[in-house]
Amino acid sequence: MSDATTLRPPSQSDGKASTTTQDQAQDASDRTQEKARELAGSAQESLQQQVGQRAKQAGEQVSGAAEDLRSVGEELRKQGKQGPAKIADRAAEQTEKAGSYLSATEPEQMLHDVEDLGRERPWAMLAGGLAVGVVAARFLKSSSRNRYRQRSAAGPPAAGAQAAAAPGVAGTPSVPEPAGSAVVCP
Repeated sequence: MSDATTLRPPSQSDGKASTTTQDQAQDASDRTQEKARELAGSAQESLQQQVGQRAKQAGEQVSGAAEDLRSVGEELRKQGKQGPAKIADRAAEQTEKAGSYLSATEPEQMLHDVEDLGRERPWAMLAGGLAVGVVAARFLKSSSRNRYRQRSAAGPPAAGAQAAAAPGVAGTPSVPEPAGSAVVCP
């Protein structure tokens, strides 16, 4: 005897149920992907706004530096130093151009300009990257010194804390003994 329930082919209603479940899963997946795209777009827009605001602030600061360079040029002229005054004026002009560019240009355009510069003058990009690396290294070195000074100014840790941190006599650093050596205590 055969069991009629195990040999029967799937009915139409079973196929519709699995198709409906697949459709629902696909719809949920589509909605999730759409939300992810919306969030990514929102984050990108927010980032671009922040970069634009920072660029405008930097442009204003650079323009202020250009005014300072102009003042230096005028002071040098008063002292009768025409050569250095001309150099200060040229530096002020270039600085003013940089400030105007930062203030007026959108972040997307800045990115395209940097990409174009990288294609036209890869050595300039390499030099710029090297300069940024040197500045970052100097900053890290400087901040490391400050942290060291702060720790040194705080003084040595309390005897109880030091004894808990390192085995041995309180107040003396513990040096690990080489393997196979015997420690003799007086």
